[in-house]
Amino acid sequence: MAGADPQRVLAEVFGYDEFRGDQEAIVRRVIAGGDAVVLMPTGGGKSLCYQIPAICREGTGIVLSPLVALMHDQVAALRLAGVRAAALNSSMDPGERQDVIRAYREGELDVLYLAPERLSAPGTVEMLQQGRVALFAIDEAHCVSQWGHDFRPDYLRLGELAEHWPDVPRIALTATATPETHREITERLRLDNAEHFVASFDRPNIRYRIEPKGQVRRQLLDFIRSEHPGEAGIVYALSRKRVEQTAAALAEAGVDAVPYHAGLPAEQRLRAQTRFLREDGVVVVATIAFGMGIDKPDVRFVAHIDLPKSVEGYYQETGRAGRDGLPSEAWLAYGLSDVVQQRQLIDMSDGDQQVRQNQLRHLHQMLALCEGIACRRVFLLEYFGETGAEPCGNCDVCLSPPRTWDATVPAQKLLSTVLRTAKERNRTYAAGQHIDVLRGVTSERVTHMRLDELSTWGIGGDLATHEWQAVVRHLLATGMLESQGEYGVLAPTQDAKPVLRGETTVLMREVPAPRRGGRSVGRGSAGGGSKRSAAAADLTPEQAEVFERLRQWRAAEAKEQGVPGYVVFSDATLAALAAHRPTQRAALTAIQGIGDVKLERYGDAVLAVLADA
Repeated sequence: MAGADPQRVLAEVFGYDEFRGDQEAIVRRVIAGGDAVVLMPTGGGKSLCYQIPAICREGTGIVLSPLVALMHDQVAALRLAGVRAAALNSSMDPGERQDVIRAYREGELDVLYLAPERLSAPGTVEMLQQGRVALFAIDEAHCVSQWGHDFRPDYLRLGELAEHWPDVPRIALTATATPETHREITERLRLDNAEHFVASFDRPNIRYRIEPKGQVRRQLLDFIRSEHPGEAGIVYALSRKRVEQTAAALAEAGVDAVPYHAGLPAEQRLRAQTRFLREDGVVVVATIAFGMGIDKPDVRFVAHIDLPKSVEGYYQETGRAGRDGLPSEAWLAYGLSDVVQQRQLIDMSDGDQQVRQNQLRHLHQMLALCEGIACRRVFLLEYFGETGAEPCGNCDVCLSPPRTWDATVPAQKLLSTVLRTAKERNRTYAAGQHIDVLRGVTSERVTHMRLDELSTWGIGGDLATHEWQAVVRHLLATGMLESQGEYGVLAPTQDAKPVLRGETTVLMREVPAPRRGGRSVGRGSAGGGSKRSAAAADLTPEQAEVFERLRQWRAAEAKEQGVPGYVVFSDATLAALAAHRPTQRAALTAIQGIGDVKLERYGDAVLAVLADA
């Protein structure tokens, strides 16, 4: 379709009536041969920004993506829409690779997916020079940032594309970039002449919830049972052992949960990913090795049972929920132990002092998000350089404003204890020992170190242990304390001095007592439940029944073709079909997501399902 109008391609190939936001400006910029840097949130439609120019320009659009495991589904989705697409990666046998290379050389492809590592392999540049390149799309471009949360060394070589193909437009795209990372993308990829398109990072359909960690598996199970029974979700944990234990606990409780981490056999990882992508209602428990580029639109929740390492990582991981624009949730439970664990990992890392300082800065920013008493969404937007946002009215802070209290005196007591143990006992301790001193808890260690002789011994008996832990977290988040060394010993910073002198007030949120088990009071069951799909939430009971019949048809069709259901049609498209009940093929084209190719392929079958319903 070289030379085709992009508006026509949007409608006939992808089934949409109009572009969203900056999409049209980006598409026309690249079609005209200009470079672009695109910062757009997950679910904002980044892929159309390079897929449509690849179709409209002469030659093949080369998409550089780190997501080898997902290329098959991305290619399958394009082919179902009538786009000539292929991938070239290490999972293919030599015969398949030669077929793809031949098709590229002969100009038979609109889009070709490559991993950045493949571009660095001997002979790849020469192979690409034997065909015609329409454009280069660099997806997940934040991976080029050496100070970011997801750095990949192979991305550093992508700047060389400007030398080999100086007249071919390049477009770099990401959903996660601070102003600093934005600058790195521009500089390292040599996009000095690019036009920059920065959309809002706001994801208004996602509700952010953060709560103190108690019995975290019970908290997680209650969250899934009460809020998202039978719905697809991702649970992130920090360690492989924790992933496997959590997945097993959820499965035992009736949740259709599977584990995923890099230490599992490749076959088991592929099976878990395939089930998650292609079946309804599967929950995957994973390390952050899972998820980048996940294109599943109906993920209804993302949960973290350990503190993420950075705000960028948290935003990208939570952004995998609600790509279809329907209501979704980001839930996080964290505690003081998370801070200690993260600090230990930083101290044991292989990086130099500058790298560790950067990791520590990320940790404190993440802790500041958790401990904050203002709108979560406003915090996130300001972090990514957007100012002036109003409170969202949809996060936990906005919906249930936390009660605050003046913690100046407890903060002074804690800081004084930290200083006295260092000065009078010539030792530094972790939070637990300081809290024991404040609460007057006697132990063999306390007696041996004569900590019960300190002047602050027992002066904090009015607060429970979990309340003192909250004070420690708050002082760490606000930079008055820092956690040092393998054991997370506490040390005051310069920012603590105004508090000790009584010049600064410490205002922090009240912390509820941690839950200690008990039965879930959630509605529905973990495995199925009666909660209606988010896409069908506004349908009448009769329409919802039609929607479920369409989902059953889609599941059978997707299974036969070996692709995820959303590749056939999204839930939003099925809901629109159920609501409008078209009776003729011509009327199907008015439904978002049904282009000419899908109309030809599925039109009669869809009309038959609607007629039977």
